[in-house]
Formats: sequence, C-alpha cells, structure tokens
Amino acid sequence: MKPIWIVDDDASIRWVLEKALARENLATRSFASGREALAAFETDTPQVLVSDIRMPGESGLDLLAAVKDSHPGLPVIVITAFSDLDSAVASFQGGAFEYLAKPFDIDKAVALIRRALEESLLETSIEAAPSETPEILGQAPAMQEVFRAIGRLSQSNVTVLITGESGTGKELVARALHKHSPRAQQPFIALNTAAIPKDLLESELFGHERGAFTGAQAMRRGRFEQAENGTLFLDEIGDMPFDLQTRLLRVLSDGHFYRVGGHQPVRANVRVIAATHQNLEQRVRDGLFREDLYHRLNVIRLRLPSLRERREDIPILVRHFLVQSAHQLGVETKRMSDDAQRYLAGLELPGNVRQLENLCNWITVMAPGQTVEVKDLPRDLTQAQPNLQMASSLGANAPAAAAVAMPAPSAGPLHAGLEGAGFGAGAPPMPQSAEDWIGLLEAQAARMLSDGQVEVMDVLGRQFESALIRTALKHTHGRKNDAAIRLGIGRNTITRKIAELGIDGAKDE
Repeated sequence: MKPIWIVDDDASIRWVLEKALARENLATRSFASGREALAAFETDTPQVLVSDIRMPGESGLDLLAAVKDSHPGLPVIVITAFSDLDSAVASFQGGAFEYLAKPFDIDKAVALIRRALEESLLETSIEAAPSETPEILGQAPAMQEVFRAIGRLSQSNVTVLITGESGTGKELVARALHKHSPRAQQPFIALNTAAIPKDLLESELFGHERGAFTGAQAMRRGRFEQAENGTLFLDEIGDMPFDLQTRLLRVLSDGHFYRVGGHQPVRANVRVIAATHQNLEQRVRDGLFREDLYHRLNVIRLRLPSLRERREDIPILVRHFLVQSAHQLGVETKRMSDDAQRYLAGLELPGNVRQLENLCNWITVMAPGQTVEVKDLPRDLTQAQPNLQMASSLGANAPAAAAVAMPAPSAGPLHAGLEGAGFGAGAPPMPQSAEDWIGLLEAQAARMLSDGQVEVMDVLGRQFESALIRTALKHTHGRKNDAAIRLGIGRNTITRKIAELGIDGAKDE
C-alpha cells in the first residue's frame, strides 16, 4: 500500500497527523508546500492526499485541481478554517473527498483518512458512458416480457395502450416503440394531457385557425400535425376531458380532424400511443371515460411492472443513474456499498424508477465520499425502516393490505368502518403488527365477498387512498402540496384524487 501524503506549511499539523497515523500503522510522507508535492507526483503517487488550503505559493486548491486533472480517482482531503465557507465549497467543486475544519479532532481526522484509504483501495470498474447504455434497463423476468412485446411490435403501426404506476417509464417505452417502428425517422411528439388546462388542451391537440378565439393572432399547428407520419404519445390519457375524448375518437376512427375554428378537414397519418396509471375500465364504469374510445386505444395493451416487481433490477438502475448523474455534473461516479444496495432493494419506492433516479441525483450531490453507505442515504429513507420492513412483509399487495380498516362500500366515513370491525368510537385503533392488519383485511374482504360484491380490490383501494389522503391533509393542516410530498405522489396526482374521491378541506399553499 502506498503512503498517505500530508501537505501543510505548518510543521505542527504535519507532526500531529504523522504521529496519529503511525499509531495506526499507516505510512506517511510530508511536504511543506504544494510545489514540493507536485514535484513528487512526477515519480510517485500516494494512496490518499491530505492538504491544507492556504499555503504560500501553490494553494491547496491549486494542488487539488492539478491532482484531479492527472489522478481523478485519488481521494483528496483538504484542511480549511472552520469559517472558510468559500474554501469548503470550492474544495467540493474541485472534487475533494472531504474536508477537515480547523481546529479538528485528531480521532475524527484519522477516521476520515481511513475511510478515504478504504475508498482508494477499492478496485473500480470502468463505467460505460450513459450514451452507451441500453435505452431501457432491466433483467427481471417482468421487464423481459416488456422487451419481447416491443420486439413483436417493432414493425407494426398498431395503437398501443401502456399502463403502469407513475414513474415506471411509460414514456421511455413509447419512445422505444417509435424508435423500432417503420416511423422511426419521423417525429415523436409527447403530450401530457393532465398537465394542460382543459381550455387549452383542444388547441394543443388539434391546433387553431387565426381568430378562432381571443389571442389567436395566427394559425397554429397542433400536436397531431406536428407528429404527421410519426408517433403521438398521449400520456395520462385517463385525465382527458370527456368532450375532448369524442374528438380524439373521431381522429382514430376517421383519420382526420378540424383545427379549432376551422372548416377544412386535416388528414392525420399518425400512430397514437397512449399511457395511463389509472384503471380505465373503472373510469368507463364510472362514466368518466368513453367506452368506445377505450376500445380504440386498447388494441395492444402493454403493462409496465412497478419497481417492487423487479427488485433485482435496482442495482443495475442505481449504477446507471449514478454514472449518468456524475456525467451531467462533471464529477467522479459514486458507488453503492453492498449493504446500501440491499437496503435500497428492500424499500417500497412508490415513485418507482423516477424516484430512484432522483435519489441517485441526490446521492451524487450530497453523499460524502465515493462509496455510499446506508447512513449516507437521505434521512427520510433511513428513518422509515420499521414501516418498510412491515411493508416488505406485505409484498406487492401492500396497498390492499393497508386497507384493512376501511369500511364496506355501504358504510360511511372511515371511523364507521373501524367501529364496524369491532372497535369503539374513541381514539382510532392502531394495529399492533402486520398480522393484525392482514387479519382485518381478510375479515373485511371475506364479508364483502360473502355478500356477493364485485371489484373488491378496486373498492378497498379507493377507500385506502381516501383514508391516506385525508390523514395526510390532517397532518399538513389541509396543505395539499405538503400532503403530496409526505405521501410521495405528485401534485397533479393528489389534486386529481381529491376531486375523484370527493375529499374536502384541501387548500393550495
């Protein structure tokens, strides 16, 4: 093992570190200036470099920049004054492993150097550039089925409906379907129908003629025209207003449409791929989605698995996102320890792949060191471990299992269902274990099934969502944005569900 280099113009600092590291049986080599250290790099390299920032001549930041340019994988610990915020920030921007603030505790300094030493001794594999990775990652059987479906559809122009939870990668699959289709050289146009106000969505889809409405000073081509001969991806199709569903059905049926305010039909040669995280069959039954449009869209159905159904893919995805994030920020790629990878694989991650990507971006920016341990993960993930263990024991049916205290459809509010399950009308009962939840669920489901009720899963799921959102709103004093963050869902999602479930008491911040 190579020695640890100490660079500091203060002889006392060098002496203290030398003695402390010698007690740990770690070899050292000391330099009084950055210039001396740079000269030594011409013939030798250290295992870890510890350098003061403020020195005569070459500063520690100059030394850091030169070292990272020629030895990007070498851990560099910088020593800086406690109040020198600018130096600390500049150190991290320059690629420092960590910094020691003066005056520092010698035991903590040795522990930090040991951590950097372990990092340096790890053999690193060369990561492929993000551009060289596959467009969709996954080795789990559930993802292999998706890949097979994309392959079978590669030479087809048939309409596809992609379903799956939020964050599972529906747009990525839509882009892959386009890329491997005969229309690959033509435009791919994506539109999130839930993100555009109802009054503007019609014009966004079909365009408008000049003077069609106030502010329409020129003719504008809509997304259908922009996607001519290519593919139009309609995300969150379940949120499309009912009256616009009729116009979309006409395009799919007849192959033409009218711009807003127009009188001449416009021919549309467009392949439509739609996606939704909602249960369209239930929305049809509820009268919120046209049945004929549903059948027009549901020619080929492609369901994307949640991350809970493909946990074996989490290490692959983490490596990819860490490389991608480091490439975007121009820093060295961080790695996850085996324990941290196992911990992540046990999390529920309701935001699926999107949440995992955001987590990797956070790790790249905020986690200390190059090897990320469990303790380096965001606090909200590590503190939730007891709940996660229970959720893991419930498996993929966690939402249904969590609905055990929900009332039957004929019951009133949540507390009525709890009383009906044998609890009093006082403080809300709290199940003592996962088994209590499961037992209540089985009893409730058995009653509903014995009564001949259908769609039991959907009914309990809606009641579960309602209870969760009401509880979150109570904890956030009605602030729905805060409630959405606490629940791990999007702002648009909680707004839509509040309206669908008839929940009162929500307010915008």
